[in-house]
Amino acid sequence: MNEKKIKLMATEDVKEFVKAAETCDFEVDVAYQRILVDAKSLLGVLALGLAKELTVKYWGSNTAFESVVQKYAVA
Repeated sequence: MNEKKIKLMATEDVKEFVKAAETCDFEVDVAYQRILVDAKSLLGVLALGLAKELTVKYWGSNTAFESVVQKYAVA
């Protein structure tokens, strides 16, 4: 399992992130505090809210997805 912290500041960021997650053939989850949603769900990720530090958990490897995760990574 891989785990990264990201921050999505705008709706367009969420759209790009979800689109990248949809290309993965493995499970991708996003968590905020105790709430866990499927990263492939646009409404689910939007419901977590913008400008919050989110935790992405994924069980596989996809270079295109990982580059999007890196783009929104929190230092």
